[in-house]
Amino acid sequence: MRITPMHATHVANMIAIDLNKSSFVTLTKGLEPVAAQAAEIILADLKKEAALEERVRELIDTQEEDIEFYQVDEKQLFWMIKKKLAKEFGVLLSFEDRYSNVAHAILDQLYEEDLAHYDVTENQVKNIIYNSIEDYMEAFSAIEDSVTEKIAGYKRKLHYGSEEYEIVFNKLYSEELEKRGMA
Repeated sequence: MRITPMHATHVANMIAIDLNKSSFVTLTKGLEPVAAQAAEIILADLKKEAALEERVRELIDTQEEDIEFYQVDEKQLFWMIKKKLAKEFGVLLSFEDRYSNVAHAILDQLYEEDLAHYDVTENQVKNIIYNSIEDYMEAFSAIEDSVTEKIAGYKRKLHYGSEEYEIVFNKLYSEELEKRGMA
């Protein structure tokens, strides 16, 4: 599952809390600056992906008639184009690689800003950050699947990646979070 802007602050807070709980990391200026730096890095990564997806939508929109005529699976086409352009936009599509890259960027920023001290290897601290991201996202994966199924059941077809799809998805996602006591 991918991180969304809605998740960024929550993931960043979880990273700060998990680092603080660790027996080998000391947060020099408290939780808030760590969470703020983590959120900034996560959001910057999301902005790169948003720019990529916007470009993909533009390309799809220019070929809308052909897509309808040839009855192309728009979701599959979206992902094929996204995959092709990802490197150009500096976006890693593998969640494992992406979360690892984000965790490393957060660790680098914590070091540069002198927000954390540790007596172990950088890799051990990076693993705490990575695991925080993974654990958070696993908790929300089932919700995303449920929302996707609901949207697929709509009478009116919503095109994956479209603005309308994202609005409906976010609304249903928020409702599902509230139902499960996670919002």
